[in-house]
Amino acid sequence: MKKILIIPDIDNPQESLDLAAQYSLGFEYNDFFKPDVLDNTGKVDTLCDTYNSYILPEYTTIHGAFFDVIPFSPDSRIREISLMRINQSLEAARKINAKAVVFHTNYNPFLNSPAYVEGWIKDNIQIWGEILEANPDLNIYLENMFDETPDIMVKLSEELCKYSNYGVCLDYAHAALSKEEPKNWARELSPYIKHVHINDNDLVSDLHYAWGEGKIDRQEFYDVYEKYMSEATVLVEVSTAERKLKSIETLIEDGFME
Repeated sequence: MKKILIIPDIDNPQESLDLAAQYSLGFEYNDFFKPDVLDNTGKVDTLCDTYNSYILPEYTTIHGAFFDVIPFSPDSRIREISLMRINQSLEAARKINAKAVVFHTNYNPFLNSPAYVEGWIKDNIQIWGEILEANPDLNIYLENMFDETPDIMVKLSEELCKYSNYGVCLDYAHAALSKEEPKNWARELSPYIKHVHINDNDLVSDLHYAWGEGKIDRQEFYDVYEKYMSEATVLVEVSTAERKLKSIETLIEDGFME
């Protein structure tokens, strides 16, 4: 059975819990990636205490920090802050009992000289390898963001897959905006995909429409999912209650969910 997740709303947890209970959904918390939250231990604890006061879904993940998080930067100060944000995200995951944390690659496609690409791959293998080894209790998923093709993530994953807690989070909507067709992303990254993000868009901008309200080919996604990543968990990455319900209803009508 597919494991589908939604983003819970801290301002209305019960509404999110009711939806999760009705459709057997998990949660992916989006409350812990903002710098002002991560820098406020009291705020993190309050968020966790609020959620933990409810009976939560059994399977949950969180989205880690991504704003300006560049642990591979040549600037030592930026590396230091980036690693701090990553570690803060991992600690938040433990406090909320999440099973996995999603981070962006934050690869810059405009810096595409062979030297930059080779250095990026080498540095990220080392950095994320050390993070994965130091945190065996958490799954760590790297998500395509600005990446235009899957090639670099493939090379990175070929080295990091030796860590059992490593995986790729394929953001299908981001892939649909790239230079490569999303089905090719799924095919190339198939051995490493453990988590998927879906929402819809106009194939121009990352709009986070409800699933079925944009131009992404839904049937192609369903076919690609079954062929290349059928064991991966799936986050319906939309924020409003209306878009969550609309997305779930579309997934059910299309036969992707029961």
